[in-house]
Amino acid sequence: MTDQLANYSLIAVYSAIAVYALAFILFTLDLSRRSVEATRAADRREQAAVAEASGGGTAVLVRPAEPEPRPAPRYLRVAIALTWLAWIIHLAAAIARGVAAGRVPWANMFEFSLSATAVIIGVFLLAQFWQDLRYLGAFITGLVTVWLGVGVVGFYVVVAPLQPALQSVWLVIHIIVAVLGTAFYALGAGLSVLQLLRTRRANGGLPRARFLDTIPGPGQLEDLAYRLIVVGFVFWTFTLIAGAIWANAAWGRYWGWDTKEVWTFVVWVLFAGYIHARATRGWRGTRSAWLAIIGFSAVLFNFTIVNVFFKGLHAYSGL
Repeated sequence: MTDQLANYSLIAVYSAIAVYALAFILFTLDLSRRSVEATRAADRREQAAVAEASGGGTAVLVRPAEPEPRPAPRYLRVAIALTWLAWIIHLAAAIARGVAAGRVPWANMFEFSLSATAVIIGVFLLAQFWQDLRYLGAFITGLVTVWLGVGVVGFYVVVAPLQPALQSVWLVIHIIVAVLGTAFYALGAGLSVLQLLRTRRANGGLPRARFLDTIPGPGQLEDLAYRLIVVGFVFWTFTLIAGAIWANAAWGRYWGWDTKEVWTFVVWVLFAGYIHARATRGWRGTRSAWLAIIGFSAVLFNFTIVNVFFKGLHAYSGL
């Protein structure tokens, strides 16, 4: 029964990857649609300006060109629907893996990638009830498709019992706050990337990327990223605290300069610096965005390079 559930979980993972890939394609097509709409809007403004200028000094009332009916964003609606479908399949895969193992499904890199990507998508979808972030869809679904695919291809392991150090309630607490922090950092990084692109577009660059004219301005993107990163920072702080308590219970010390511990602290310092610099030093604009992107890059480095190539007490996470 355990092997059968694990196989069902793996089939569900592959299915979720396929549906996420379709959603990514449709989110990308929606960005293309946005570019077309932005081009048409710019053409209408130019025509109106030319017509007004041609009136000279005479009292000629120029009626602006009637805007064309806005096409229904069908790509976007279908993309969101597919993302919900993929997430449900994704959750089923994680639950099946957990039931097969008889524990929470995040005891190794494959299971962590499975759970972390599910939380990233969940936060993205639930955030739509607070703020329309659908323009982030291509970034989020693309990231999750690659991350989940790498997890399956590179780090898949069969269901196995927990090592003694992992047999603790702190496994649940420590990892769940870590994946929540990662999810909010991912959204903040995505918004920061768009902020940089939007700023460059506003300064006359990226002439072909007209879809950027249809998303919020750099200031609004920065504010949204800051709010999400602050939430992620709170979760990451609890990750450090829970990890220290767990380390004391498992190894008899709160801190031991293990590679994984050091890099988790480096991530905390980077985002603490981001929040401090923005709040007290006036770091706004591109400097703030780059610091957010560097912080999330450190999160990915901590999950991949540190787990695979560095030795330490957390080596079991690479099983």
